Amino acid sequence: MSLGAAARVLRRPARPKSRNGWLALGALAAIVAAAILLRFVDLATNPGGLFPDEAAEGLDAARLLHQPGFHADFGVWFPDDAGREALFGYVVAAAFAFFGHSALVLRSVAAGFGIAGVLAIGGLGRRFGTWPGIVAAAWAAGSLWLVCVSRDGMRNTIVPFFGALALIALLHWAARPGRATAILAGAVTALAALYTYQPLKLLPVLVVLWLLWLRRSDRARYDELCPGFIHFATAFLVVAAPMIAVAVTEASNYFGRAAAVSTFNPAVESDSSLPVHILRTIGMFGFTGDPNARGDVGALPLLPLPLSVVAGFGLMRLWRMRRDASHSLILIALPVFLVAPLVATEGGAPHALRTLGLAAPLGVAIGLGAVELVATIRGRWGRASGSLAVAAVAVTLTAVAVLSGWAYLGRPVADRYQAFSYPVASLSDLAAQHPDSAVIVDDYTSMDVRFIDFDRPPAIIAPGAAMSNPTAYTEILALSRDDLTRALGPELGGRAVAVAWDPSGAPVVWAVVP
Repeated sequence: MSLGAAARVLRRPARPKSRNGWLALGALAAIVAAAILLRFVDLATNPGGLFPDEAAEGLDAARLLHQPGFHADFGVWFPDDAGREALFGYVVAAAFAFFGHSALVLRSVAAGFGIAGVLAIGGLGRRFGTWPGIVAAAWAAGSLWLVCVSRDGMRNTIVPFFGALALIALLHWAARPGRATAILAGAVTALAALYTYQPLKLLPVLVVLWLLWLRRSDRARYDELCPGFIHFATAFLVVAAPMIAVAVTEASNYFGRAAAVSTFNPAVESDSSLPVHILRTIGMFGFTGDPNARGDVGALPLLPLPLSVVAGFGLMRLWRMRRDASHSLILIALPVFLVAPLVATEGGAPHALRTLGLAAPLGVAIGLGAVELVATIRGRWGRASGSLAVAAVAVTLTAVAVLSGWAYLGRPVADRYQAFSYPVASLSDLAAQHPDSAVIVDDYTSMDVRFIDFDRPPAIIAPGAAMSNPTAYTEILALSRDDLTRALGPELGGRAVAVAWDPSGAPVVWAVVP
């Protein structure tokens, strides 16, 4: 082909060549529209408030922009708030540079990553055919689990996107073994495993298990991949080097959070025994929902029962095709990424954030399951029944998306009030309205104050500390009258008045004008 002909091809948009292609394109457009609506509608007020972990992400992003000398350790790690990967923070900082820093912009970045995750999961499913990709994207767009995560301003939201991206890179390497694809797979695997969030740290384990499986089940493909091992490992180590430096020099901070929530930690605080925790985690497939307040929407399961059945058909196909490199990668990924939520017993189960590594391979299982279900019904009862099965899958996916939006957007403020730290956000807003004020909050809670009031921060006083010169402040705010009394003494503290109330009418923020 001449250069001129090639240029004409690049300028000419690809068009579907069949009715099936147009249907797929229309379905994808509807899926993207649904993903956008479910992640951005009413985002300014729902979930509302600001959870301190969200504030920590936004605070570091604002400091990157405005605080001279502030930087992530080795450029990749924020040691505060129990330690966090900085990748999400850099993207948030870029958004703040254009739109200003606010909770809405922070959560909009998270929602944007949620939409990117829908497209990436669809792209991963597309490796197995057009309709597995469409179904995978449709599930991801309307999943209540992923919608909840996408609307919180935390780095967890990037896991579905980068998890799918890593699996796509590995499948591309398997399909076209060579130096370039090995380097790409190694680099993307390192990026996804080490710069996102805890569940994807198991990606290297997945790669090793997958290659060992190929060595046993598809020796020809394994032998084709062998020359690329050194290129994969080199690219992985180059990209991983800054985070490896963090792990070596700040081991307690880097590994501390994972150790603190693990069942192997004798001091871990769990709401149930290990067997019950395991049963509840597995019960996410159709039965149990996240009991943690931010992820609990009507106690609905993370994966609805009808789609769990569809995913079961997908597992059947994955198992039947287990000697194929692509299918075996997804099949192995499912149990590998189930390990994190099973061994992390701190808090309630299932834990929506710790299970996020499952999102990408689960989307493929649902996509393949829909195809398998339709093929099974068509084979047994004929073409008409197969068409009804297609319609049933489409209706189920649509119903899940509609019910997800209805359940999430209809959740009353009372259900979100404490979960998203509404009182702390109110205190921060009130402090911003009164320059030269002081607030009495603990170090963790203070992240809300320091982010919301970043431009004009109030003085932050630790609870229980006596204030020697209260008249230096225009107003002193706290989350309880007792905190003010301990800080100011009974006479001045006794003058405290409530300035914010929860939905039941109980006071949640108190203030004193010295």
